[in-house]
Amino acid sequence: MKFKILHESSGRIRIQLFQKRMTLAQADLLEAYLCSLGMVTDAKVHERTCCAIIRYQDSRTGLLKALSRFSYEMAEKNNLMPLHSGRELNREYEEKLVGMVLAKAARTLFLPAPLHTAYTLYRSAPYLLRALRCVVRGEMHVELLDGLSIGISMLRGDFETARSVMFLLGLGELLEEWTHKKSVDDLARCMSLNVDRVWLKTEEGEVLTPISQVQSGDCICVHMGNLIPLDGVLAEGEVMVNQASLTGESVPVAKRPGSMVYAGTVVEEGDCVLRVNQQSGDSRYDKIVSMIEESEKMKSAAENRAANLADHLVPYSLAGSALTYVLTRNTTRALSVLMVDFSCALKLAMPLAVLSAMREASSYHATVKGGKYLEALAEADTIVFDKTGTLTHACPVVVKVIPFGGREENEVLRVAACLEEHFPHSMANAVVHAAKERGLSHEEMHTKVEYIVAHGIASTVEGEKVVIGSAHFVFEDEECEIAPEDQEMFDTLPVQYSHLYLAVGGKLAAVICISDPLRSEAQEVVRSLRALGIPKIVMLTGDSERTAAAIAEQLGVDEYRAEVLPEDKAEYVRQEREQGRTVVMLGDGINDSPALSAANVGIAISGGAAIAREIADITIAADDLTELVSLKRIANALMKRIRSNYRFVIGFNGSLIVLGAAGILAPATSATLHNMSTLAISLHSMTNMVKKS
Repeated sequence: MKFKILHESSGRIRIQLFQKRMTLAQADLLEAYLCSLGMVTDAKVHERTCCAIIRYQDSRTGLLKALSRFSYEMAEKNNLMPLHSGRELNREYEEKLVGMVLAKAARTLFLPAPLHTAYTLYRSAPYLLRALRCVVRGEMHVELLDGLSIGISMLRGDFETARSVMFLLGLGELLEEWTHKKSVDDLARCMSLNVDRVWLKTEEGEVLTPISQVQSGDCICVHMGNLIPLDGVLAEGEVMVNQASLTGESVPVAKRPGSMVYAGTVVEEGDCVLRVNQQSGDSRYDKIVSMIEESEKMKSAAENRAANLADHLVPYSLAGSALTYVLTRNTTRALSVLMVDFSCALKLAMPLAVLSAMREASSYHATVKGGKYLEALAEADTIVFDKTGTLTHACPVVVKVIPFGGREENEVLRVAACLEEHFPHSMANAVVHAAKERGLSHEEMHTKVEYIVAHGIASTVEGEKVVIGSAHFVFEDEECEIAPEDQEMFDTLPVQYSHLYLAVGGKLAAVICISDPLRSEAQEVVRSLRALGIPKIVMLTGDSERTAAAIAEQLGVDEYRAEVLPEDKAEYVRQEREQGRTVVMLGDGINDSPALSAANVGIAISGGAAIAREIADITIAADDLTELVSLKRIANALMKRIRSNYRFVIGFNGSLIVLGAAGILAPATSATLHNMSTLAISLHSMTNMVKKS
């Protein structure tokens, strides 16, 4: 690919491609390619200008070489094209918005007055029909006031005012529709495991097969590092499965023939053959998705607050106009009151404030799927945290090395790292990293390493057999012993940690304690959330009581629950809501998804399970929980601005009504001032909610 550099600074570069035009598909391919590069942290491709803005780390030269290698054919061949990018939807509504503004300008400047009047009559028909429907049904909705304002304006010959009212109403409807469709598209785009094909085991060998063709009873091969695409039973092989997205466990779980495995989990070690017992669409993973879809339908039934207020003010507007006529017998004064329509400002300024808040949230790496979730977050009085992967990084680390048999701590850690470096699963990585941090070199000092999947490692060091692994492997399979003088120390091992056992010459040599530590910012986040008005903070975890108690004490939460199942988390959230609380649930795994759905606001960590991100109302960055605090500040500021907008709209338009009723303002002047105030409050609503520090 040929390109030129338009601008660059440290870690950021803007390029322009040497092509006259770029299709939406090409833009998607280039953006997907850039995002697939390990050195790229963020990439945006603008198809209209054929430009790309790339944020990167590490090598600038490596990035430029990768860009030079790119071709659309190569990207298509490597299956980089996303199924749905949202780019086409945004283009559609951008063009509608620009077209609406340009069409109004063109009609105003070039359309002859008679034709312009005829067009206004034609455009007013839907509004008048909706108003007539309200009259027939006896309903006092905003549509009635809209129709009366437009109809009376035209009866008085004030077609310009009628056109302005219709334009503002149309603009508000377009923005509302755009926001809703984009939210639905974002949700739908995430609703899959992103696994299209699997390796089907046949008599001829492994055959790459579309997942839709897999039937119950078929056997599929899943290799190390791959996602398990369907629920099933292990038929062959022993593997370590990372179930953090399903159960919240940070440590991989051993699976042997006959064990049940679930879609959405990952084979961290070993290879296996899985006998599928449910077809695509029927897995446990997909059932959770179905449950969330039903929950989302109920949530979407909530009415827009601004529209409700506008509806409630309709009778008062009509009554004010009628009362003015009765008292003054002056049609002009009565029309001046009717021309001041609260709905324009309420229906346009409020969505713009919400859109502005959602845009601002995205600058803090938070994605909000609807304004009602920001409102609920602002009103929240309870926040529930999942522990693993949310308050912690779900990345095990060595916290303590306990030597036995009079051995040195560094000595046993060196031996453990020497064995574990050959097998890069999470606990092995923790051991190797701990040795590296202590500056321990662990060159090859053993014979051939024998690795037993889901059990441990065995080798020989200086003529003695060395084994490392689980208690089952070390003490039962290998029949290693604990020296009598070490028994008391062994019995008092800290139970809040996971244990890795090392034995030399048939005797226990060390126990390595491994933990999933708190995020460094977690305590400060809890304090900040309290300061922002959330009085009750709760932690739920599947870990043991002792581990949960230790973490809860560090955090300073008000309440915690240990050893909870996914359904327990959802039930806890439901109970809190039944008590009248507004609950925010923060999680990252499949096990959190029912609770995320049950909460008033479900917030997922972007680096967590796909299902959690899909069904959550909000997602925040995986690398920093302080984004949650920023999000809460934005939500609080949004509600403050909305209340301020309400006061201004009612106060200013109320003043126009009084002045119109007093005969000080003519109908045309009232309409002009009303439209100007709507524009002013809309522009104010588009500004940032909080100042960046």
